[in-house]
Amino acid sequence: MIVIGAGPAGAAAAMRAAGSGITVTAFEKGAPGRDKVCGDGLTPRAVAALDELGVSLDDAHRIAGLRMIAGQRVRELDWPANGQFGPFGAVWPRRRLDSALCDGAAASGAELCFGTEALPILEDGRAVGVTAGGERWTADLVVLAAGAQGQAARMLGALRDPDEPFGLAIRTYAETPRHAEEYLEACLTLRDPDGTAVPGYGWLFPAGDGTVNIGVGALSTMKGFAKLNLNRLCDSYRDLVADSWQLGPYLERPRAWRLPMSAVRRHGPGWVAIGDAAGLINPMNGEGIDYGLETGILAADLFAADPTAVPDTYDRLVAERFDAFLRTGRRFSFLIGHPRILRTGLRLAVGTDAIARLTLQVMGNLIDNETPGTAGRVLNVADAALAAVSPALRRLHRRRTTRARGTASPNSA
Repeated sequence: MIVIGAGPAGAAAAMRAAGSGITVTAFEKGAPGRDKVCGDGLTPRAVAALDELGVSLDDAHRIAGLRMIAGQRVRELDWPANGQFGPFGAVWPRRRLDSALCDGAAASGAELCFGTEALPILEDGRAVGVTAGGERWTADLVVLAAGAQGQAARMLGALRDPDEPFGLAIRTYAETPRHAEEYLEACLTLRDPDGTAVPGYGWLFPAGDGTVNIGVGALSTMKGFAKLNLNRLCDSYRDLVADSWQLGPYLERPRAWRLPMSAVRRHGPGWVAIGDAAGLINPMNGEGIDYGLETGILAADLFAADPTAVPDTYDRLVAERFDAFLRTGRRFSFLIGHPRILRTGLRLAVGTDAIARLTLQVMGNLIDNETPGTAGRVLNVADAALAAVSPALRRLHRRRTTRARGTASPNSA
């Protein structure tokens, strides 16, 4: 097995495969210990996947739940104690998380090649290996874990669906005396400096090391998205929370990244895409580490069971587990792209304890086909309703986007 990319998804696949006795080489074009722009939050789902891999979280800051803020209303809820994934999450800066996963993969017997870009070799439409470092490497399965929109993804056709939404986010760090708090904080009623409601949220994720990860994210369905300045949005949010968190100045320049929330293809002959490369990011919170870990584990387990059947079986199982929930999120993102609907929806999101707990399940990635429960049933009903209005919402979004082209400035960070 060859893995392109050694972030959480790729390292998880390499660790799991090597632990099963499979010969696996993972290529990472970054240097060992490289930083990855991220919110650093780990849901209970991600913690459960790390536990399955045998990765210790002793170096991470444990999180008990989520504090959601919508206007003047605040709801502070613990993660469900009786859930499938366990009662706690964590904050773990990506430099340390990725290093722990790569170390685990190497200890399991995987070969990791850093500072080396790998590109797939296609023969008669089938991936048979990669070229890397001027050499040719062959394998029975190529696992794409290099995120979206890179050259490897283009070669395989694993690109973001241009008709689906995506997200943009920006983050930095600041010192705070509240660094050891046990709750993530999410401000759902985010506004840009001009007062425009933003479909997204601002976050403060305490890291337990004297700092907090502070950032904001927005969906592409937002009216005026093409003119959104992420730096100004981040500064505006910081001004809002600076006093209550006693924030110090930014410790580094805010850095932005794109969040793919779809993929045209996530498998083909001889290859599968996992994590971000497969567009597996929750449109309602921008989180994807847990999906990356889970799909990395799944790809490795399927390869160990039957190397010849991996791509089709993998795609079917991923579809069964995640597609309905993520489709609902994408449809919902077009709905909340309208300011009036967004304002009403956010008031409802934390309006009662019952609805807030549903919001917690959504924000924590705690819903899929294996854990539907009440939240899953509610989302199934919502998905049916959204399906009826989705075509009209998409047409309106396309018209708005077309009008904005030519006059838009880049979505700058």
